[in-house]
Amino acid sequence: MGNNYIAFGRSQITKDEYFAPGHRACIGCGEALAVRLACKALGPNAIIVTATGCMEIVSSQLPWTSWRVPWIHTLFENTAAVASGIEAGLKTMKRKGRKSDQIIHVVATAGDGGTSDIGLQALSGALERGHDFLYICWDNEAYMNTGIQRSSATPYGASTTTAPAGKKSIGQVTWKKNMPAIAAAHNIPYVATASPSYPFDLMNKVAKGVAVNGPAYVHILSVCPTGWRCSPELTIEIGRLAVQTGIFPLYEVENGKYRLNINLAQRQPVQEYLKLQGRFRHLSEAEVKVIQDRVDKEYVELVRRVEEDEE
Repeated sequence: MGNNYIAFGRSQITKDEYFAPGHRACIGCGEALAVRLACKALGPNAIIVTATGCMEIVSSQLPWTSWRVPWIHTLFENTAAVASGIEAGLKTMKRKGRKSDQIIHVVATAGDGGTSDIGLQALSGALERGHDFLYICWDNEAYMNTGIQRSSATPYGASTTTAPAGKKSIGQVTWKKNMPAIAAAHNIPYVATASPSYPFDLMNKVAKGVAVNGPAYVHILSVCPTGWRCSPELTIEIGRLAVQTGIFPLYEVENGKYRLNINLAQRQPVQEYLKLQGRFRHLSEAEVKVIQDRVDKEYVELVRRVEEDEE
């Protein structure tokens, strides 16, 4: 861990906004909140690369922008490649004496589609090469910007426009891809999951990610009222329930060792999370049990891995 990491508490949060208000995100957008918190943790000395997606569309309506740091829009598939080039360029400039020793954070961001689907090849290559940058995935569990199409991050049983629920279909029939585990399999220094429903935890993890020497990956669950068909005022509550049910546990992988940030002795039933979202309202009790059993199994496995690493 680098020596410039700062743990955030209430008194340490800046009032400066590096992701400015006035953008066109939907009411209750959990992703916009996550971006705002992450940018506060990053501070002014950052260059951010963003893939095509909701945050690019809502934040960069010419001639205005909500970004108060250097920001680059790039394609779905090559966010990590562009960030790799920026990091390599800054390193070369410093070696040639054309840049000061000031620390500049290079950050790549994309949604779940631009991360776990279209951009996975570029991301894997960047992690394997060891570029010193932070990659953040804003995971709203579908291609929301283009019409709520399913992605490999869409959870089992969710109804989307390309995996609709019907008389003979429950919607999405595959399970959510485990991107944090895929990132951790590259043996990078830091991987974490986060949620804007736990703002200090999120900011601390972003700060840790940019402080390490080498690549870091932070996966942030971003509630989408439009695509999840939930009330905008429930964004924070639904994000908390994702954690409290064990559907989206908050953990870190530092130098290969797993650590739970919130270890729940008693988890909420997954039904408490599912019932607040229209995308799951078609599920039968039997299908809800299938999801509960899967969540139980994966949570027990995560706890076992954490306990092994603590020994």
